[in-house]
Amino acid sequence: MFGDKKQVKKDQNKSRKREPGLEEGSSIEKLADALKLPISRIQENTEILENYPLKPPFSYALIIKDKDAGEVSYIIDEIPLNDQEKEVFNKLKNILEANLRAPTEKESPIESFRRQLPEILAKAGGITKNLSNVGLRKVTYYLECEIAGFGKIDPLMSDSYIEDIGCNGVNKVLYLWHRKYENIKTNISFKTEEELDNFIMKLVHKAGKHVSIAYPTVDATLPGKHRLAVFYKKEVTPLGTSFTIRKFREDPYTIIDLINNETMSIDVAAYIWLLIENKLSSIIIGATGAGKTTALNAIAGIIHPEQKIISVEEVAEVNLLRENWISTIARSGFGVESSGEISLYELIKNSVRHRPDWIIVGEVRGEEAYVLFQALATGHGGLCTMHADDADTAIKRLTQPPMNIPSTIIPLMNCVISVKHVKAPVLVNYGKAASKRKFEKISEVVSASSIHDVFIWDNVAEAYREDLSNSYLFGKIAEKWSLPVDYVMEEYEKRKEVIQYLIEKNIRSYNGIATFLGKFYRNPELTYNEILESR
Repeated sequence: MFGDKKQVKKDQNKSRKREPGLEEGSSIEKLADALKLPISRIQENTEILENYPLKPPFSYALIIKDKDAGEVSYIIDEIPLNDQEKEVFNKLKNILEANLRAPTEKESPIESFRRQLPEILAKAGGITKNLSNVGLRKVTYYLECEIAGFGKIDPLMSDSYIEDIGCNGVNKVLYLWHRKYENIKTNISFKTEEELDNFIMKLVHKAGKHVSIAYPTVDATLPGKHRLAVFYKKEVTPLGTSFTIRKFREDPYTIIDLINNETMSIDVAAYIWLLIENKLSSIIIGATGAGKTTALNAIAGIIHPEQKIISVEEVAEVNLLRENWISTIARSGFGVESSGEISLYELIKNSVRHRPDWIIVGEVRGEEAYVLFQALATGHGGLCTMHADDADTAIKRLTQPPMNIPSTIIPLMNCVISVKHVKAPVLVNYGKAASKRKFEKISEVVSASSIHDVFIWDNVAEAYREDLSNSYLFGKIAEKWSLPVDYVMEEYEKRKEVIQYLIEKNIRSYNGIATFLGKFYRNPELTYNEILESR
């Protein structure tokens, strides 16, 4: 209804050119302003590394490098509104904010906006009558970003390469974590305290939460399941309002993706698969941003498709595309006495009554750990994450306040998976990752004072050192099966063959792996023989 796409592209090309270099226009002016540099210097010293669409034909990402400093920046290149279009935008924005109804239960904010927009535009036809079809499409794009989307950062939220977006205050450019270029600055900033505070207020309300001087910290889930953390005004930080958004991935990484990304090896994946198959529990440890939740989701993806899972979190980050899964989220209390609070402790305690095969805890750090270990003692499988540098530190945290796990039941958490950002041993060019997420160490918990490392990543050799011949958990599996350990090793080798087959056939999606696992568990011998015959 909004006209010819070719004309939009022509209009866009008039406002900017991408090759061979940056021309003076909206994006270069934003960059010059953000970096406090003359436009001429940026034109002379800027190299374009990448240019790809975000919301075409209206917004694109430019990844550029300063030739002198070698610094990489991320530029949102949007087709601008002219003065007439800005005037119409402001009028329509007021009308839409007054007339838009809340989304229905099954609608996203974007879907609701697009459904209601034609009717509202028809009633406000006099406002848009002097706009071209192209101009109306441009205005509609900005209205959707502002009202139903995420405002000035909406293009960033559309970029699947971006994991985190961070703002450190007024007049400070936003930084983001890019899967290819890691930490890089953008050309986006908030110019006034009022603009930033209003932006945060709107985001927090989208998440169904409240923020104020009395309650200046927020941890919430945005539409689309993105995680939002906020410091509001200068109550807890002298630099004023700041925020971090951790983006949610609709197509979650699977264990095959982690192998293809070199986060783990086929050997490590086959080992973890055998543990999961035998309901042996694991805790995933690492620093913030190391990839603990990504690893948790991937490992949970190889749980038997018919087994029941209950996940327990403070903020929704576990993403399991399966039917037999109950997701539970802790709830903050109301008022000074926090009445009505539902803690992780209460959720785990009540989860056991729902007869799950597995309990997954997004992150353990308090008394909820004790209830989780009690559940493990009664035969439930467990997966969780925790902030810790290594297995010894993890055990010390578990056995000390506020978790207070008795050392005698520490081995119920059978395996510790350490995930880290491993730095490259040599300098690399921009465009290649300087570090990679790695399953850096896989450790078996023999007792509270005894750890056996079965896999250790050697960063110099760029390979794992393994010691499966002395595996404590393989011994436990052999005991459970009433078979020799050699038989377990044979099954381990078969799992490696199966995973190699999944890689070769590019069966990497969550649903694809679940379908295959269903077939494999129903008749493993037949499925394995079919794999061998197909080669």
